[in-house]
Amino acid sequence: MQNIRNIAIIAHVDHGKTTLVDKMLLAGHLFRDNQTSGELILDNNDLERERGITILSKNVSINYNGTKINIIDTPGHSDFGGEVERVLNMADGCILLVDAFEGPMPQTRFVLQKALEIGLKPIVVVNKVDKPNCRPDEVHEMVFDLMFALDATEEQLDFPTIYGSAKNGWMSTDWQKPTESITPLLDCIVENIPAPEMLEGTPQMLITSLDYSSYTGRIAVGRVHRGTIKEGMNVSLAKRDGSITKSKVKEVHVFEGLGRVKTTEVSSGDICALVGIEGFEIGDTVCDFENPEPLAPISIDEPTMSMLFSINDSPFFGKDGKFVTSRHIHDRLEKELDKNLALRVVKSEEDGKWIVSGRGVLHLSVLIETMRREGYELQVGQPQVIYKEIDGVKHEPIEELTVNVPEEYASKIIDMVTRRKGEMLMMESNDDRVNLEFAIPSRGIIGLRTNVLTASAGEAIMAHRFKEYQPYKGEIERRTNGSMMAMESGTAFAYAIDKLQDRGKFFVFPQDEVYAGQVVGEHSHDNDLVINVTKSKKLTNMRASGADDKTRLIPPIQFSLEEALEYIKEDEYVEVTPKNMRLRKIILDENERKRAKKS
Repeated sequence: MQNIRNIAIIAHVDHGKTTLVDKMLLAGHLFRDNQTSGELILDNNDLERERGITILSKNVSINYNGTKINIIDTPGHSDFGGEVERVLNMADGCILLVDAFEGPMPQTRFVLQKALEIGLKPIVVVNKVDKPNCRPDEVHEMVFDLMFALDATEEQLDFPTIYGSAKNGWMSTDWQKPTESITPLLDCIVENIPAPEMLEGTPQMLITSLDYSSYTGRIAVGRVHRGTIKEGMNVSLAKRDGSITKSKVKEVHVFEGLGRVKTTEVSSGDICALVGIEGFEIGDTVCDFENPEPLAPISIDEPTMSMLFSINDSPFFGKDGKFVTSRHIHDRLEKELDKNLALRVVKSEEDGKWIVSGRGVLHLSVLIETMRREGYELQVGQPQVIYKEIDGVKHEPIEELTVNVPEEYASKIIDMVTRRKGEMLMMESNDDRVNLEFAIPSRGIIGLRTNVLTASAGEAIMAHRFKEYQPYKGEIERRTNGSMMAMESGTAFAYAIDKLQDRGKFFVFPQDEVYAGQVVGEHSHDNDLVINVTKSKKLTNMRASGADDKTRLIPPIQFSLEEALEYIKEDEYVEVTPKNMRLRKIILDENERKRAKKS
C-alpha cells in the first residue's frame, strides 16, 4: 500500500499560501526552477493572477521520500465559503499559514473554524519572517489564543510550528536559524499528519469537487473512503435526496504533480477523479453496485445576496460582444451551476432576465468578470440582500466586519459603520493602528469599502464574513447624491463637460460615445439631472469678442466592477461588455421615467 498524507492549506488572502505550494512542488522535483520563471504555477487563471487571490480550490500532489502528499489549496475569501467546506472533507490535516507581521486575520478564522470542527490536525507555518519589523513569537501566541477561542481539542492545541520564508524557499523550526530548503516542513507533515485509515469492505467515495473536460464531460473528484474503486467497474450513485442510480466507472485518475494520471484502481485514503459517472451532484456518494451504503452528504452555505442579470438592450447592444442573446447567457449560467456550488439561478417572469444568487458581491462579480472576458454582454442590477422569514419575523444576513485603521481615522470609521446599523463589538489599539470589530447587516456593507478607503486616505484594511441571520434592523440610508444622465446619444465633448463641471463629478472621458439615459456623472445634489454632454462649440466666420478660455478638465472617476455594482441605485443597471462598462438608467427615455415615477 502507498504511504499517503492528505493536507489542506489554510491562510488569509495574500499571506503566501499559493507561493508555498509552488515551492513544495519544486521540492518534489516536479519542476526545474527555470521552468516557472517567477510565475505562480497554481493560480493559473487570469483573474486569479490579476487580483492575487485564489478563487478555485486545486489539487496537486508531490512525492517526498516515498510518501505521497496530496495538497489541497483553498480560497481565503469567505465569499468562496462554498468551495472551502467540501474541500476540507478530503483532508486529514491542515497547514495554517500566517504572516509573521499581521498574524491570524478574520478570514483565516472562517476556514480554520471549519477545519477544527471536522477534527483536522493543524501544523502552523509562520511565513515572511524575513520581513522587517516582523514578530514571529507574538504571532505564535496569537495563533494559540485563536485556536483556544475556537474550541480546539487538547490534541489540536499541541501543534508543531515551522518558521520561514516561502518566497525565498526556506523553512526551519527556529526563525533565527534559516535553512537552505523547505524540507523541515515536509518532514513535519510526514511525522505529524496522520495517514488516512485503510478501511476494507465495499467501495465508498463522497464526491466533493468536480472537474470538467470538453471530451469526457463532468468528472467526479473525491477521496475514496473505503474499499477499492477499479476501472470499468459497475457502481451505484446515491443521490442527496435518497434515490439511487446505476452507473459505470470508465476511467480512474489519480493526481500527480499538477496533472492527473490514469491508473487501474484506487484504494481507500487516496484522492482520485472518476470519468464516466453520469448525472452526479456534489455531495452524492459513489458506492457498491449490489449493496449501496451512502455516506452523509455535505451541507453547503446558503447564498446571501442576489442580482438581476439581463440581456443587454442598450443602444450600443452587440458592438463588442460575441454572445448577446438570452439563449447564450442562459446556457452560460447553466454551465456555471455545474461547478459553482453556492450559486443559484432562477429564471425571471420577464423574458431575458434571471435572478442569480451567491455568497456576496465578490462571488458574483468574479462570475460577471469571467463572462465578460469570454465575450458575453449583459446588464446587472443592484445587489439585493436575501431576507428570510423565521417564525413570522423578517430576518436579514449579518456579517462580522473587521477594520484595521490608523488611530486618527478610527472615529470617522466608527461613525460611518454605526450609521449603517453596525454594532461595535471590540476595539483594540496596536501601536499606532486600531483594530475595530463590528456586526453589521450585509446590505450595510454594500458600497462601504469605497467610503472607508476615502475616509482613511486609503490606509484601512477591511474584511468581512457572513455570521448569521438576525431580525431586520430597519432602513439604511444609501447613496444620497443623484445621477447625471446624458440627454441625447453622440460623442461627449470637452467643451460641454467643462461648462458642466460645477454640477458634479464625471465618469466619462471626452470623445467617449454616450447614449441618452446613460449615467455620465454624479450630481452634487440629491436629485437626478439630465445634461447635454454632446454639445460642441458653434463655429461661425464672425470674430469672437472674448478670448477663448482654456478647458481644464478634472479627470473622470473610473470604477472597478465591484465598485460599480455597489454604487448604482435601484433604477440603474451596470452594462458589462468585453471592452466597456457603463452605468445607465433602466428606463432610458426621460419622459417615460417621469411617467413611471408618477404611477
